[in-house]
Amino acid sequence: MFTITEYSSELVKDPYGILTGKRYEMVLDLEVEEDDELYQEEGISLRVIFVVEEAGSRVAKYEFLTRATNAYLDFELEEDEEQTVLAFCAEHYDKAE
Repeated sequence: MFTITEYSSELVKDPYGILTGKRYEMVLDLEVEEDDELYQEEGISLRVIFVVEEAGSRVAKYEFLTRATNAYLDFELEEDEEQTVLAFCAEHYDKAE
């Protein structure tokens, strides 16, 4: 498991009006314990595309990145972690507007 220490949120513009709802790119800085397989000495962040539509909100895509180089890390969220990220994004996405 991890702890979200900082975040940024930015509205992703859709100049052609193709997408429904609004999309936000959120970057979550994570603190991960050293014994976790996700641990990276340089630190790790989670880039999330969060979608807000009339029907509800959801995480459309996410990817783990190293903080220093933004190198992609091939990991998936566990179910409880995914719920934590969804709840966090739902609470904080509107700080971008």
